[in-house]
Amino acid sequence: MPGKIAQRLEELGIVLPEPAAPAANYTPFVIMGNQLFVSGQVPLGPAGIEWQGKCGSDFSVEEGQQAARLCALNLLAQVRAACAGDLDRVRACLRIEGFVNATADFRNHPTVINGASDLLVEVLGPIGVHSRFAVGCASLPLGVAVEVGGIFAISD
Repeated sequence: MPGKIAQRLEELGIVLPEPAAPAANYTPFVIMGNQLFVSGQVPLGPAGIEWQGKCGSDFSVEEGQQAARLCALNLLAQVRAACAGDLDRVRACLRIEGFVNATADFRNHPTVINGASDLLVEVLGPIGVHSRFAVGCASLPLGVAVEVGGIFAISD
């Protein structure tokens, strides 16, 4: 029988992707006690990397939010892998870390990262409400528009 969060994903019509393998010398997640630290996730879709460019020139705020949403889907895929397939082990999303590849005059970093925040709350409900930061960067790996990492509380 699928868990509560798996049922919620199904209700929303969301299929989580397979978790991406690390692209360098790091691990996709680390569990320390009841905390799960998930490495930054980029907007990787079925056809590969999506949303390459800068918010403020190549992408609108709304498009940046779509990129952030895709990052959050990849974040949840890593959480599912870390929890041996059982997303009901998640007790809380503690923090997300949002990076926006943006032009020097771009000022809407928090609004872009809302794409990730909104997805997490939509899927996880009240336990998806989190602290966060949203910062602008001159560049991100692979030229992506957004990268999102996270910290979660999980049960054994």
